[in-house]
Amino acid sequence: MNQAGASRSAEVLPGFSDVADYFALLKPRVMSLVVFTALVGLLRAHGDLHPFLGFTALLCIAIGAGASGALNMWWDADIDARMGRTCARPIPAGRVPAGEALAVGLTLSVASVVMLGLFAGFLAAGLLAFTIFFYAVIYTMWLKRWTAQNIVIGGAAGAFPPMIGWAAATGSIGLESIILFLMIFFWTPPHFWALALLRKDDYARVGVPMLPNVAGDQETRKQIVIYAAIMAAVGVLPALLGFAGIFYGAVSAVLGAIFFALALDVWRKTRGAAAEMAARRLFAFSVLYLFLLFAVLLVEGMGW
Repeated sequence: MNQAGASRSAEVLPGFSDVADYFALLKPRVMSLVVFTALVGLLRAHGDLHPFLGFTALLCIAIGAGASGALNMWWDADIDARMGRTCARPIPAGRVPAGEALAVGLTLSVASVVMLGLFAGFLAAGLLAFTIFFYAVIYTMWLKRWTAQNIVIGGAAGAFPPMIGWAAATGSIGLESIILFLMIFFWTPPHFWALALLRKDDYARVGVPMLPNVAGDQETRKQIVIYAAIMAAVGVLPALLGFAGIFYGAVSAVLGAIFFALALDVWRKTRGAAAEMAARRLFAFSVLYLFLLFAVLLVEGMGW
């Protein structure tokens, strides 16, 4: 453990904790999105993976995602304690010692990668290992506190799960899995920058260089519109390239148009309660947008 990590472990005194606190370390809401997108990648691949092995692969991906969350919370305990959105997390609240969170993260990381390698092959395991490393080290320990492009580059970590699912099913990386990766990759910046507009004071307090704090609100709004346009175009690619049907094409086009309209609303409304409401609407819809796109892909992939 480096000196910064050791200081984090020393700063938090052990307190009363239960299973729920350790489960919270795994960021279950993020984990659920990871599992869902990985499931879509696994089923869309139409591989010959046995259902039991497929379930085990998804379990390993979920554990790996949880491990990343625990490592993220361990490293960010100092800034989490000073942010309103995160101060109640298990480590800054004193319910879980930082050293234990680190041990949980490292143990689950190794276990998930080894198990996935045994059950689904080395390519899927390698992608999972890289994803954990990218999120915990490249994003959390470096990009997040160094550059306003932290979300753009770091967002790749959240885009890998469908590719891992595809690799688990087929032992390869297909074009469709790359498209699924790009859909999440271009979705991530407008999703998080909408939140950053609402939480910029929190980020400024802890010195995290989110785009609104570095480039200003108006530049952030412009970037949201640009990425929303790219994301909407990428969202219809599965239908245009023949990976998905007409129903998906129609749904993705409508949802993309709504997302872009909400992004334009964020760009136009620059002050007061109207600006805050526009950012909240975009953030809330962005979650629904991604879920619905992958849900339709899942339904089509299962032949319903």
